[in-house]
Amino acid sequence: MPIDPPPRPYKIPESVLVVVHTVQLQVLLIERADKPGYWQSVTGSKETPDEPLALTCVREVAEETGIAVGGAGVPASALCDWGLRNVYEIYPVWRHRYAPGVTHNTEHVFGLTVPPDTPVRLNPREHLRFGWWPWREAADRCFSPSNAEAILQLPRFVPAPVVR
Repeated sequence: MPIDPPPRPYKIPESVLVVVHTVQLQVLLIERADKPGYWQSVTGSKETPDEPLALTCVREVAEETGIAVGGAGVPASALCDWGLRNVYEIYPVWRHRYAPGVTHNTEHVFGLTVPPDTPVRLNPREHLRFGWWPWREAADRCFSPSNAEAILQLPRFVPAPVVR
C-alpha cells in the first residue's frame, strides 16, 4: 500500500519581493508556471520565522532565476532593502498554502542590481519565460499591484548614470 507523502508545511505570511534590475533601469520579469500570463518579479516566503530577509532574497533569487547573489558577477552589496513594506490580502487561489485563517501577507521590498548580461536560468516548475523590460513597461506587465508599485519606485533607488 503506498504511503502518502508528509503534508507540506504552511507558508509563512511574510515574504520578499526582489526587483532585479540593471543600472539602466531594465527590469527582469518572470512568468508564473501555475498562472500563465502572470508576470512578476522574484518573490518568496521565509522558510522559518527567524530567517533573515536578505537570506530569503538570496535563496529565492537563486531558486527562481539561477542568479547567485554574492557570486562572481553579483556581489552581496548589490542587494538593497528599499525599506518598503506591503501588507496585502492573499489571493484566494493561493490561500490554501497558508494556515487556516491567514488572509494577509507582509511583503518586504528589495532591489538587486545586476549587470546587463546576467544569465537567467528559470526553474521550469515555477516559471515559463523571462524578459527584460524598461521599468515603466515592466510595471505595466505585472499582475500584482504591489509589484507594479515597487517597480515604479526603482528610479528612487538607482542613481542616475554619470554622463561624461
